[in-house]
Amino acid sequence: MDIADFFDTFFEEAEELLADMEQHLLELDVDDPDSEQLNAIFRAAHSIKGGAGTFGFSVLQKTTHIFENLLDHARKGELTLRADLVDTFLEAKDIMHEQLDAYRNEEEPNQEAYERICQTLQKIALEEIGQTLDAPVAPAPLIEQTSSASAEATEAAPQSERQLMVALLNVSEKDRTLLVEELEQLGNVQSHSGDEKRYEVIVTGDVSGDDIEAVMCFIIEPEQIEISVTDVDQAANANLALDPPADEAVDEVVPPESAKPASSAPTPQKPAKPAAKKAAPESSSIRVSVDKVDQIINLVGELIITQSMLDQTVSDLGDQSVGNSSLQNGMSLLQRNARDLQEAVMSIRMIPMEFVFSRFPRVVRDTAGKLNKEIELVTEGKSTELDKSLVERITDPLTHLVRNSLDHGIEMPDEREALGKPRIGKLVLSARHQGGNILIEVRDDGAGMDRDRLLAKARENGLNVSDNMPDEDVFQLIFAPGFSTAKEVTDVSGRGVGMDVVKRNIQGMGGRVEIQSKKGEGTNTRIVLPLTLAILDGMSIKVGGETFILPLSTVLESLQPAKGDMYAMAGDDVVLKVRDEYLPVIAIHEVLDVENAITDPTKSIAVIVQGEGRRYAMLVDELIGQQQVVVKNLEDNYRKVPGVSAATILGDGSVALILDITGLHRLSRAKKEAGKQVNYPHLSYYQEAEPS
Repeated sequence: MDIADFFDTFFEEAEELLADMEQHLLELDVDDPDSEQLNAIFRAAHSIKGGAGTFGFSVLQKTTHIFENLLDHARKGELTLRADLVDTFLEAKDIMHEQLDAYRNEEEPNQEAYERICQTLQKIALEEIGQTLDAPVAPAPLIEQTSSASAEATEAAPQSERQLMVALLNVSEKDRTLLVEELEQLGNVQSHSGDEKRYEVIVTGDVSGDDIEAVMCFIIEPEQIEISVTDVDQAANANLALDPPADEAVDEVVPPESAKPASSAPTPQKPAKPAAKKAAPESSSIRVSVDKVDQIINLVGELIITQSMLDQTVSDLGDQSVGNSSLQNGMSLLQRNARDLQEAVMSIRMIPMEFVFSRFPRVVRDTAGKLNKEIELVTEGKSTELDKSLVERITDPLTHLVRNSLDHGIEMPDEREALGKPRIGKLVLSARHQGGNILIEVRDDGAGMDRDRLLAKARENGLNVSDNMPDEDVFQLIFAPGFSTAKEVTDVSGRGVGMDVVKRNIQGMGGRVEIQSKKGEGTNTRIVLPLTLAILDGMSIKVGGETFILPLSTVLESLQPAKGDMYAMAGDDVVLKVRDEYLPVIAIHEVLDVENAITDPTKSIAVIVQGEGRRYAMLVDELIGQQQVVVKNLEDNYRKVPGVSAATILGDGSVALILDITGLHRLSRAKKEAGKQVNYPHLSYYQEAEPS
C-alpha cells in the first residue's frame, strides 16, 4: 500500500484541525488566555506540520513550523497576546488552509502569500520576544533529564545507522500488518515480533519519529505507539511516549531529530493512560464516503417503492387478501420496518447546524472590524439537524444575510448610544424544527427596514409598486436584482448583488424566505427549508389520466370554484377571488397539454398554492391524498422539463411528475405570449370587468 492512499484522510483531518484552531483563536481572551486553548492551538499546528512533512507538502510544513514555534512562545507566556496578534494568527490559519487546498488540487501553493506570512510571523517574533523563530528552542525539562551519554550516542550515530524500535500497543493483527507495510515504505524493517498486547518492530534508515507518528496516527491512536531510539549495540533503550498530557509541550516528547535522545526514563509513559480514556469516543465513529451513503439511500428508496407496489398489489386483490391474515400482518410489518429503515438511513445524512454556525464567528469578527462596529453573535439551536446537501448549500445565503444585517441593519456604536441602545449590537442565528421543515432565523436589533425608503428606491429602479402594498411585499423588494439602499459601495455590500441570489438559492432548495421588520427595533429574516431533498411530503392530484405531485409545503387549501368568483382579465388571464384576494388561475391540463381533463373550471378543484411569495389557484380534476414520495432527479435521468422539478415512482410502478409552482406559472405565461391561448369554454358568463 502506497502512503498516498492516506492523502484523503490527512486532508480531512487537517481541515478539522484548522477549524478547531480557528474556533479556539476566536474564543481566546487576550487579557487572560486559557492555557488549555493555547495548548489545543499548538497541538493542531504540530499535527498538521507532522502530516505535511510526511506527505512532502514542504510549503505547508514550513509555514506551520514557524507558526508552531511562535505559538510555543505564546503558551509559555513569553509572547503577550493582543487582538492584532490574534488577527495575524487567523490570517496564518487562512493561508495554511489555502495551501492545503492547493495540495488537495495537486497545485503549488501561492509563494507570495507564503513568504509574506512567514515574514510577518518572523517580524512578530523579533519585535515581541527578540529572536527569530528559526533559532533552536531550548530543550524541555523532560529532555534535560535524559542521559547525556545516550544523547551523545544518538547524535554521534550516522543517520543511516540509526535504529528505531516501534512498539504497537493493543493493535489488531489486521492493523499491525498494514502498519508494518507502511514502515517498510519509510525505512528498512529488520524484525518484528510480539502479540496483540505489544508488538515490536525494529526499523533502520533515514526516518524520524515524527514521520512514523504522522503516518500511524491516521490508523491508530497516539497512545497506542511507543518509539525508542536505539543504536546497534543498545537494542532496548526506554520508550518515548508520543501522546503527552495537555500541559506538556508536544515537542518535549517528539523533539527535533537532532535533539532526540535514547531515553531510559519511564516517566513519559505514565500520563498516556488518561489520554486513552479521552480518545476513546473517537473509535466509536468511522469515516464513510458520502457517495456510499447516497447509494444506500437510493437503495432504500427503491425498497420503499417496491413496498408500495406490494401494497398496491395486495389492495387490488380485494376480498382475496382480506381472509389471509398472515399476508396482511406481513405487509403491515414490512411497511413499518421499511419506514423505520428509511428514517434510520436518512438520519445518517443529517448533521447538526453547528457545522454551519461555527463559520460565522469569524465572518462577524472580520466584517464588524471592517465596519468599525461592535457586534455580539448569539447562536441558538446548534444541535438542530439538517440534510448534509442542504447544509452545504445554505452557507452562502446565510453569509449574505449576516453581512447584510451587519452593514445595513446594525447601527454604528455612537449612533446606538444616542438612540438609547447598547453600544454592542446583537446578531442572533437560530435554527429549530417546525413541522416537517427547519426554520433558520437571522435576527438583529438594528435600525430595521424603512418602508418609505424601500418604496422610493423601487420607483427609482423602475419597479411596479404602490403605497398600498403590504409590509411583507415591500420587504421582499430587497431581493429584486440590482436593488440596494446603500448610500455608497463598500467591500462589504452596496452593489445590489447577492440578495436576489440568496432568494433563488433558497427556492432552489425547496424553501422560502420571509422578512419581518420594525423600524428602529430590528429585522428578522426567516428561512424555511425541508429537512431533506431525498424524501418529499406531497399531495397527489389527478388531471385527466395523469397523476401529479404537489409539494405539500406549497399547498395552502383547496376549494370548489364558483362562477361568481372567477373573472376574465385582459387577454386570456383568469383570476379567482378568494376572501377579497385575486389569485392567478393556472389550468394544469392546458399548461402541460393533458388530454381528457375537466375543462370547466367550476367543475374542477382549485388548489391554492404558494411559490416565490405569490399565491396561485391551480385547477385539478381530483385530489387523491397525501403521501411521502422518494424524489428522483429528472435532469440526471432525462433532461430539465419546464414546470417540473423532479419525479417519483408510485405504488403501481407508474412515474408521477413533481410540479414546480412558479415554473408552471412562467410556462403558462410563455405559452400565452407565444400565441397559444388558454381556452376556457365558459368564459362568456364570467365577469369580464377587471376587478378593482
